[in-house]
Amino acid sequence: MVNYIGKRRLTMANITKDMLIGEAIRQGNSQAIAEVLMNAGMHCLGCALARGETVEDAAAVHGLDVDDLVEKLNEAAES
Repeated sequence: MVNYIGKRRLTMANITKDMLIGEAIRQGNSQAIAEVLMNAGMHCLGCALARGETVEDAAAVHGLDVDDLVEKLNEAAES
């Protein structure tokens, strides 16, 4: 979510590694966030495991650097 005060842009996205995937997707531009996850090899965003898996868990399963993934997710959320 992006809010504006005057001409200053305030960003509200704050995806963290301990956030559930489903919760992360709802933090901003959900389409862009899903695209980052899909490009990282996480093709099962709607499955039961994704609903109970944290960003950190998913990164570990897919051999990804969690900090890099979180950075990309927050950038996507704000887009």
